[in-house]
Order: sequence, then C-alpha cells, then structure tokens
Amino acid sequence: MGAGIVFLGDDFTGASDSLATYARGGFTARLVTGGAAPQQGLDVLGIATDLRSLPPERAREVVDRLWPMIAREAPRVLHFKTCSTFDSTPHVGSIGAVARHLVERFKPDVTAVIGGQPSLGRYCAFGTLFAKGPDGAVHRIDRHPVMSCHPVTPMKEADLGRHLLAQGLGPLTRITLPELNDPHEVAARLGDGPALIDVMCPEDLGKIGEVLRQAGGRQLLIGASSVAEIYGTKQREATFSAPPAPSGALLVFAGSRSAVTAAQVKAARSYRRVQLTAEMLDDPAVPGKLADSLNASQPMLIHLDPEASYDRSPDALADACAELLDRVAAQQPLRALGLAGGDTSSRIVARLGFAALDYLSDMGQGACICSGSHADGTRNGMRVMLKGGQMGALDLFEDFAASISR
Repeated sequence: MGAGIVFLGDDFTGASDSLATYARGGFTARLVTGGAAPQQGLDVLGIATDLRSLPPERAREVVDRLWPMIAREAPRVLHFKTCSTFDSTPHVGSIGAVARHLVERFKPDVTAVIGGQPSLGRYCAFGTLFAKGPDGAVHRIDRHPVMSCHPVTPMKEADLGRHLLAQGLGPLTRITLPELNDPHEVAARLGDGPALIDVMCPEDLGKIGEVLRQAGGRQLLIGASSVAEIYGTKQREATFSAPPAPSGALLVFAGSRSAVTAAQVKAARSYRRVQLTAEMLDDPAVPGKLADSLNASQPMLIHLDPEASYDRSPDALADACAELLDRVAAQQPLRALGLAGGDTSSRIVARLGFAALDYLSDMGQGACICSGSHADGTRNGMRVMLKGGQMGALDLFEDFAASISR
C-alpha cells in the first residue's frame, strides 16, 4: 500500500518546509527527487521539483515524467505545494497550468486551493491574499514591498481567483470564512468544481480539515505548507535515524536576492563571505579557487549580488549557480550545505545528485535541516539546510553553523 498523501513541491526549499511540517505532525515522510527508487512504509511521500522556474510546457513534461511514481502510490490526497505567496505568472512557474494538468492526470473528486498560511503571515480573506512584509506589517500581495516587484514572478493581482484563472485554473468557487461554520454544506459544494478556500487563522485550518473529511474521495489540494498543517495532526513526532555526516567543510550558498536573505548574509559574521559576480560565473578557474580556500576551520558563504543583472535569464542563472556549486563540491568534500532561494536550491540539490532528503531538525520559520541520501559515501548523510528567500530569522546562517559544529 502506498503513501496516503503525496506532495509535489514546486521548489526544493518549499518542499523541505512541507516535509518538516508533515514530520513534526507525526507522519513518516520522505522527500525524493524524480530519480529515486520506490519508497516503502511512508505515510507521506514528497517529490521535489523546480516547477516554479519553468515555462508551462516544460512543467507539464516534468509532471508527465513523475506521474508513474505518483500513480504507483495511489494517494488519497495529492498536495501541489506552492509558494505561500502564490507568486507565479502564465509564462513561468504557472501554478494554474500545473494544477490543471494534475486535474487531468489525477482526476480528483475534490480540487481546492488553500489560500493562506497564518503560521507564515499569509492570509486570504474573500479570495484576496495578504502577506506580512519585512517591515512586520501585513500588505495586500499586489502592494507587498517585496512580492509586488519580485524579479521573476511579481504579484500584480491580489484576487487569487483572478490570478489563477489567468493561468488556466478556474473559475474557482469562493469559500469564505463565515461559510466554513457549515462544513456539511461546504463539503457538498466542493463536489461541484474547483474551489478557493479562505484562511485567516490556525483555527480555520481545523475547519477546512473537517470539510475535507466530510467531502471524502480523491483530493487535489493546492497551496503552501498550510495543507500539511491541516493533515499533520498525529500525537507523536516522527523520528529518523540519520547516518553520520561525512567529513568536510561547511558551505552556504544564497541564491536569493531578497532583502530578508541579504540581511541574513550581512549578519553571518563567522563566515568568509564571497559575493559572486557575473564575471566570476563565467570564469572556469573560480570553482577551483573557491574550493582551495574552503576549509573545515571556517565556513564559507557564497551569495549573489542583489543589484547585479548577471546577463542571464533566471533559468540560466540557476543552472550556472548549480554548475559552480557542483564543481566546488567535487573538489572540496562538504559535511554541510546551506541553500537559500527556491530556484537555485532546486537546481543545486538535483545537480549534486541527492536521491532523497529526510527531515532532521527545525530551524525556525520556513527553514529546516535535512539529511541527504546519496549513492556516493562522501555525500551520503550530508546535512542540508534549505530556506526560501523570504524565510528565516536574521541569525539563521549563524545558527546553522552552530548546530553543525555541535
């Protein structure tokens, strides 16, 4: 019997957050890449991808390639894990295009978009998405100081129904907060077509859980780790016995150029910090130089320049960063790797050849440490910390270094 829940992450940092949420909730969970062998004995199987950086045609090809793995599990719940800010466009990272293709493949009885994640400061009321900003204030997503001007997927529409309809998903039936007080009536409506469900507080997730229980059938749920919070309600925390970490250095790569990550980079006082320029990415000698200067006595933090253009598409930039990290790791063994930013982290984890990630410990909001499963003994058990660009406390990288040194 396969996993009852399968989640498909649209990037590796977000997928690792859902992995952590399911594991903390008591589910036996594992996050795999597309080439992993069949998994046994899991409550939850996660599949990490780079869908949020792909155009719709390539995204559908990825879903088709992964579908035999999903079909083999025959899940009751298929969770399409998206960014909590739903940032996407019709031409890149299209949530609607992928969701519509999943509907065609999975043929669910219920399709629902879970509109918010209060634990991350994401709220949906009457179909409108709001998010907490770096200033601590809550902004409508199309007026958010970061997400409204995201360099790849700027959010120009706060009405999630309109936003996703422009990408081919919908029209969505709107389920508002007052309506959740009648779960039987809402459950009946979910059978009529895809729906968008408001979320403003943790208690709303409990109400949604009851609605979904009454609705039954095969369910495609689209949203952030709030979906995992709905189902992660077992009384025990799942445990995993990790192999020892390999010997080597500690390296962090910050591919995100958000203000949150930039502040975390600045606060990483114990690291040797290297700002990666466009010229360095083009220089074949740079990986060797970085590897030569990377040692076990001082961690290194390589980061992009938030102001540089790099003269590449976001897709090509992510590939170039992945190639650089792979070449560094081939010359200098690593015991731990920290990654910030969904697009680049997805390419780097895949390029380094990890077959699966298992949750080890929490690193605060939207960040966790995993153990990487790898056929190569020099990489098997490597500690991998993943976090989204907007996630984590100011001293996250310092805390990661301290946790690895213990």
